[in-house]
Amino acid sequence: MLQLATDIDALARFGRALADPIRCRVLLVLRDGAAHPAELAEELGISRTRLSNHLSCLRDCGLVVTVPVGRRVRYELADPRLAHALDDLRSAVIAVQTDQACADEADQVCGNETGAC
Repeated sequence: MLQLATDIDALARFGRALADPIRCRVLLVLRDGAAHPAELAEELGISRTRLSNHLSCLRDCGLVVTVPVGRRVRYELADPRLAHALDDLRSAVIAVQTDQACADEADQVCGNETGAC
């Protein structure tokens, strides 16, 4: 029973991370390789402060890790298998009505004010 709870928690964390379009974009960029925050912010066209909140959420969800490089830090996927999982999710055929919003949509970052999962 403990394993099931762990599996459910892992899937819920992945779902929370993917619930925000910016975090999805961050994960897709990191799928192609590690990056420094300044590079990510520039590529995504968002402020470093905003990016920092999303990276914090992705770290808390266990999907990305930091790697020190001298005085700087870079981000990468926590597990190389996440790249494959992201590709599988992107290629899955999902029937959606584009004029319908997701019933669970919210404007909160990762479910709370702090941005942590």
